Amino acid sequence: MRKLFARKRTYIGFGAFLAVELLVLVLFQLPKVQQSYRHLIEQAGYGFSEYFSGLTLAFLVLTSTIFLLGSLYLSLVAGDVVAKEVEEGTMRMMLCRPVSRFRVLGLKYLACVIYTFVLLFFIGLTALAAGIARQGFGGLFVFEPLEGVFALYEKGPGLARYLGCLPLLALSLLAVTSLGFALSCFNMKPAAATIATLSYITVDFIFKGIPYFESLKHWFITTHMATWTNIFRPHIPWPKMVEDYAYLLAVDLTLVVIGMVNFQQRDFKS
Repeated sequence: MRKLFARKRTYIGFGAFLAVELLVLVLFQLPKVQQSYRHLIEQAGYGFSEYFSGLTLAFLVLTSTIFLLGSLYLSLVAGDVVAKEVEEGTMRMMLCRPVSRFRVLGLKYLACVIYTFVLLFFIGLTALAAGIARQGFGGLFVFEPLEGVFALYEKGPGLARYLGCLPLLALSLLAVTSLGFALSCFNMKPAAATIATLSYITVDFIFKGIPYFESLKHWFITTHMATWTNIFRPHIPWPKMVEDYAYLLAVDLTLVVIGMVNFQQRDFKS
């Protein structure tokens, strides 16, 4: 953990999301932007001033930015965590000590998992704080057309749903971390592991959105990653969410095992 958070690139994601949050808050103060959102809320028969709140703005930040930017910075850290050590030669020195490769990789993966949850909670809580500071505390308006989620909640239930989505979102994006970690265990440069991880997730997301592939959607990992949005449905489909997260955790475990097995077979003596 000390080594991970001692690197400057670890903090790029934190700074980038702070900048994005501030930009979203500024843009939503523009009259034309507010007008289009006002129409959406009032068309549903609800008051704009009540539901255009800090909670709603925080939700907008998450849905608008978390997939692309979150995947980017998680890929950067996870793809770097093993491959960078090998590239710099510090992995050889580490393995000279009486410690197994399995333990080294296990602790590195655990550090990546912790980083994933820290980053996602940081994004969610700072977005909420910035939204409330600018727009006040009010009801939550949820509109996610890609997943077919549309709902409105009062302050208390809305806050509970929002806070509840953060660990679920971290669990979803843990698939990106696991893929980046697995590729980092292979004989490739850190940049190659990062680019390959981000490329796979992006292509998977594109294929998932093609209407002609509707019958194949359950094979795409991003389909299951999007299950975190179900927490905002009026009637939460718990069986569906349990199934999706079981699928994702199985994928995570498979990727980590593949990475570790490959790393065990690598030669660092020459």
